[in-house]
Amino acid sequence: MTSPWHLAKRLAGAVVAKRLSTVEVNEVAAILAPAELQLFRQLSTADQRHALQVLGRFDAFVAEALHVAQPVAARRAALLHDIGKAQTPLSTVMRVVATIVGPRTAAFRRYHEHEAIGVTMLEHAGSDVTTLMLLRGQGDTQLLAVLRRAD
Repeated sequence: MTSPWHLAKRLAGAVVAKRLSTVEVNEVAAILAPAELQLFRQLSTADQRHALQVLGRFDAFVAEALHVAQPVAARRAALLHDIGKAQTPLSTVMRVVATIVGPRTAAFRRYHEHEAIGVTMLEHAGSDVTTLMLLRGQGDTQLLAVLRRAD
C-alpha cells in the first residue's frame, strides 16, 4: 500500500495540476512517436503533468547516476509509464480509494492493472521494443532502477 503522505500529495497534485504549456507539449511531441502522442493526449491533465515530472526526474537521475545521455526509448517509457490509466476512468479520489482498498471491484481491478493495459496499448501503437521492455520491467536494470526512482 502507498503511504498516506504519498496519497495526500497525489490528491493535492491532481487538484492543482495545470495543463501543459505549448513548450511542454512540444517537448513531449519531440520524444514520442505520433501514435504514442495520440495516446498521451488521452491522459488526464494530472496524469500528463505527472508523466512530464517523471521524465524530468528520470533525465536528472540518469545524468547523475549513469553519466550518459538518456536513450529516447527510455525517455518514452518515463512519459508513458502510466498510459494505461487512460483506460481506467476513475476520478482522482476513486484512484486513492482503489489504492487503499485494493482491486475489489472491476473498475478498481482495472486501475491496478493499468501497467499491463498500457503495455498492450503501446504494443498496438507500434512502440519501440526497448520502451515496451522497460515498461514490462525487463531490460537494462540500471535504467529500470532509475525509472522506478523517478516515478
